[in-house]
Amino acid sequence: MKIEYIHEPTDLQCGQAVVAMVTGRPVSDIVNLLNNYKETTLREMKNIFKYFGFELSEKRTQAENKSELPELCVLSLETPRCWHWSLYHKGVFYDPEHGVMNDFPESGRKYFWEIKGFSDKPFEKTDRKYYYDGELGAIYSKEKTVFRVWSPYAESISLNIYRDCISDEVYLSAPMKNTGKIWETEISENLDGFYYTYTVKINGFERETIDIYAKSAGVNGKRGMILNLENTNPQGWENSRPVSKNYKNAVIYELHIRDFSSDISENFKNRGKFSAFCEKNIKNSYGDTIGLDYIKSLGITHIHLLPVMDFASVDENKPSFNWGYDPLNYNIPEGSYSSDPFDGKKRITELKELIMSAHEKNIGIILDVVYNHTFSAENSPFSKIFPNYYYRHDKNGFSNGSGCGNEIASERKMMRKFICDSLCYIAEEYKIDGFRFDLMGLTDVKTLNLCAEKLKKINPNIILYGEGWTGGISPLDKKFRAVIENSRLLPDFAMFSDFFRDTVKGSVFCDTDTGYVNGNHLKLTEKMKSAMCEENKINYVECHDNLTFFDKLKLSMPVSDFEDIISADKMGAALIFLSNGIPFIQAGQEFLRSKPLPDGNYDSNSYKSPDSVNSLKWDNLTKNREISEYYRGLIAIREKFINNSDNRKINFKDSQDGIIIAEFSEFTLIVNPTEKDIYFDIKAEIYADKYRASAVPLYIKTKPLCLKKSILLIRKISV
Repeated sequence: MKIEYIHEPTDLQCGQAVVAMVTGRPVSDIVNLLNNYKETTLREMKNIFKYFGFELSEKRTQAENKSELPELCVLSLETPRCWHWSLYHKGVFYDPEHGVMNDFPESGRKYFWEIKGFSDKPFEKTDRKYYYDGELGAIYSKEKTVFRVWSPYAESISLNIYRDCISDEVYLSAPMKNTGKIWETEISENLDGFYYTYTVKINGFERETIDIYAKSAGVNGKRGMILNLENTNPQGWENSRPVSKNYKNAVIYELHIRDFSSDISENFKNRGKFSAFCEKNIKNSYGDTIGLDYIKSLGITHIHLLPVMDFASVDENKPSFNWGYDPLNYNIPEGSYSSDPFDGKKRITELKELIMSAHEKNIGIILDVVYNHTFSAENSPFSKIFPNYYYRHDKNGFSNGSGCGNEIASERKMMRKFICDSLCYIAEEYKIDGFRFDLMGLTDVKTLNLCAEKLKKINPNIILYGEGWTGGISPLDKKFRAVIENSRLLPDFAMFSDFFRDTVKGSVFCDTDTGYVNGNHLKLTEKMKSAMCEENKINYVECHDNLTFFDKLKLSMPVSDFEDIISADKMGAALIFLSNGIPFIQAGQEFLRSKPLPDGNYDSNSYKSPDSVNSLKWDNLTKNREISEYYRGLIAIREKFINNSDNRKINFKDSQDGIIIAEFSEFTLIVNPTEKDIYFDIKAEIYADKYRASAVPLYIKTKPLCLKKSILLIRKISV
């Protein structure tokens, strides 16, 4: 922990300053939360530290010498004017009034309370005593709506009903009754279209919050919406069905809602919105077909959408770009993607219309979900309803295995229930074809396996995969984490193969590092063979994170010409589509997607960069048609021959100089990243070479030639 000193020259707010130094929050935030501009009481100090994920020791201890103090503690010092709060950390005193010093500030009696990270141990008892297996949230019918909240230690909870999502006027307020495990109330009227919140009093703090189980909301997700979900179904929704496709036969296309339609080169009417996916006959400025029609023609089986559920990092009044990995409300579609963020029904209907449009083309929809952290911990709806329960902690307060400031405690029974309930609700209500789990390594194995069991009852063909790693140090025991090392414990989940990715193109953590296709084939041949044989893995070289594949190749091959860079790209594509794993590409990868910056560099972390950087430049589909056609051909080969093969085993023939000769089914794949051409003394049908790829033979050749820096896919003809 690093303490940033805060000077507070009066005694009135020394306590708030001490809390601010430990938590890293502004003093004004602490003052506003306490609603107290005077000196802080001991009870307030204990409650506010607990609010931020810390605990003060129960009893005060008197101290005379510095050596008696624990590593981190709050001090109460007797001065001629009053008792005065101060802070001690690792040999240094941080006194809000007197400054930073190496010994006690001048004072009489001295007492301290040790500051510790919040203990998660008591929540085991909470789970045993208060676990509730029933339905939670706003349970609507035309005659009445029942509201249920799980917050076993709340002092009081009241329900607030509003006519709209912005006015301050409360239509109806009702106290909720503690029934032992849940708080409940019932309103006997038709509340379809009304908005609601809860006011929860706990640990002395009273705060208004949206329901964590809310199914829709008004602008910026501050109030939940009570609604009849049947009225959100678009015409024909009853006939829309998830696609029927074995997940091993999927070809996944990662896509952001705004990227799809925000560039100026196309004629979308609903730029950056869900509705853009429903537009037909969309062309780029060259007159070529783009949009969903193009994606279907490419051979894609599933579109993986970056987060579409409500996130906190975008003001829905003034939408801007963000990837969306900042969850606010898990069961509510993001309002900035709807035509009217003030109408909670519109966002649901328009997301359903997107899904229905994809299903009509036999394309599945996979949602990127972020059950590993929330945008904020202490200000999240979870913490407002039950502080600390839904998060993990360490000695510094909220633990940060996500790298985003907090991590969700999936192993707690009611958090596990929430994740399962949320996924099942979304899968069923929106007819989803799969889920991609962000930082899946922060979720425990038991939770994910339970979710998979429930989801497969809804959709037996549902696709489940995720990132088998964490984003930082987590207190979750490694043996319980859903990481690559524990993949055998998760039979229904595939995992992204960072091994495949970095073997093909070099490390994503060094722009100039090279892989098998861009200069390091001699060292990586055996690793590349191993990567090609991985099963239950997602094969990819590009996603929203890091540099695009094309940008990576340009930076790691600085002396190569454009032709050699394209050759490396095609070799990478062949390895993705013709290896054992599940092929995955980012939208636009097939027409050399790039994210250039004004200074000539490339954006490797475009999570909040403007549309000018992130949007799909659909005109490049025409300009780079040769590349996209190559990808189309490889996808067709996979669909026709590999997906329908009973034997996917790959055998390798002896070769030299980093060349790979792989045999599978009736085919031989030669990957030649060297500077020399290679002849083969056989007669064969050629399905892919340096320039083209096709599911029907391109030509028949005696002694076919695999050109330098290219691949050759052949099927031997018996003579």
